[in-house]
Amino acid sequence: MQTYKQRTLDFLEIEWATYVDRFNRLPKDVGEKRVKAQGYERFRDMLAHVLAWWEEAMPIILAIAEEREYERKKYDFDVFNAGAIEKYKDWDETEFLTHFEKMRQKSAADLRSMNEAAWENRRVKSWINGVFIHHAREHLVALSRFLTLDTLESEWAAYIENFTKIEDKDSFLKKQGVENFREMLGHVIGWWGEGERIITGVLKDPNFKWQDVDTDAFNAELIKKYNGLSDAEVQREFEDNRLKMIKLVRDLPEDAFSNPDIEEWLAADVVEHFDEHAIGR
Repeated sequence: MQTYKQRTLDFLEIEWATYVDRFNRLPKDVGEKRVKAQGYERFRDMLAHVLAWWEEAMPIILAIAEEREYERKKYDFDVFNAGAIEKYKDWDETEFLTHFEKMRQKSAADLRSMNEAAWENRRVKSWINGVFIHHAREHLVALSRFLTLDTLESEWAAYIENFTKIEDKDSFLKKQGVENFREMLGHVIGWWGEGERIITGVLKDPNFKWQDVDTDAFNAELIKKYNGLSDAEVQREFEDNRLKMIKLVRDLPEDAFSNPDIEEWLAADVVEHFDEHAIGR
């Protein structure tokens, strides 16, 4: 089983290492639309935001790991993020991207050399999760196989166990718009199945067309279906389908992630859907 340390390093050395190149392969209009949907005028501004949080986090992470004092701050996130854009707005493009890459490499090197005990520290994990792992999903603009698999193998894999640890389960379920956890899992299973059906169809026939389902009606049918099963049956089906999705993603040809239909379904079905229904946020 992959360690938390290796998972973190993989985010830096695989996901973030290819982040700029993946974005640059998008058609210009698609890239601009996705960046604006994130709330930024330019991709460069979003990179500045990401970079600034790396630069903020790493000295704190290392100080915690080495049991040194560091300045505790209360962040005004809007002010911090605006400052990040302002800081780098006049930098030469090549100089900025070179700095971004150097910071990525330095962060990976520093984390790799961090003492092993620090990887179990709650505050270290909180910073790592925020700026390297969750940030990659939050600022998803061009999906990778790595991020898709990580979400299935790390995040969704722990979903049932994490639910059992919630003290106020009723509040979580109410927030998700369901009556019980069977309905929640059934909702996820159903949309994975719909995504798999469409992705498989596109792979077999580039001209494959599908009709969008009525979302409310589709969700209502899933609730009805999975309420008729036991908790154990639904949980087994969830796990079977999670493994099925992993195989589907692993077997995809590399150019499948350049197909907008496949990429958008996987992004919505696997990655964005997880954060939409995440436990503990």
